Amino acid sequence: MADGAQRPQSRVALAASVAFAILIAGVGSIGWRWYSYVTAGATPYDEVGIEVNRYLPEPLRAWGCNRIKERFPRAVPPYGCQPGQV
Repeated sequence: MADGAQRPQSRVALAASVAFAILIAGVGSIGWRWYSYVTAGATPYDEVGIEVNRYLPEPLRAWGCNRIKERFPRAVPPYGCQPGQV
């Protein structure tokens, strides 16, 4: 220990770090998928995008629905973006 060597992390700390990294990666992937659906999707009826949008908090869902309505003004709004749904 005189050489400045550090004590190795405990297994619990390592497992917690890995779990946190996986959680952040998952949330980031789902968030990016939703964002690309509402801003650049080819169709307003993408099943994954609709499901993710459905489970978001109201302010994010409203923003996403408004973006979809701006991009596809003549299309029927997807599930979750019509009044009385979700």
